[in-house]
Amino acid sequence: MTSVTVTINVNGESRTASVAPETTLLRLLRENFNLTGAKLGCDVGDCGACTVIVDGKLVNSCLMLAGQADGRDVLTIEGLATMDRLHPIQKAFEDKGSLQCGFCGPGIIMSAKALLDENPNPSVHEIRDALAGNLCRCTGYTKMIEAIQAIARAGAGTATSGQATAKSA
Repeated sequence: MTSVTVTINVNGESRTASVAPETTLLRLLRENFNLTGAKLGCDVGDCGACTVIVDGKLVNSCLMLAGQADGRDVLTIEGLATMDRLHPIQKAFEDKGSLQCGFCGPGIIMSAKALLDENPNPSVHEIRDALAGNLCRCTGYTKMIEAIQAIARAGAGTATSGQATAKSA
């Protein structure tokens, strides 16, 4: 079996694994690095459950090969918070009751982070547009939009209370 060695900077920490060439970034994160926040939903890039940030840009990790991430910075939901404190976006989602089952939550929160990193004061239309790649079957998007608006008003959306941020490309 052929394998490729992949080294990525995940949540501020350099990690290396040897994987089959067809291994996706999602499988690498979940199976090799035990970072299970990103989820396998549709496996075709439609649901957003696998969303992570690579070099400052949103990526559906189920569609990116692990080898394509070699040498790059990857930020997952696990990299936002510390054991002691949630990231401000996570806290806003908790305060507003924006999530129910939590399956879609990591991808939606990563989409919100990418939006607020790029645009700290988005309009409702821009928020809706940023969340368009994420599906949630449990709740409406109203509370999610309210949480993003609240964090934008507080000016803390790009604050990093966690371990790392992905650098902008």
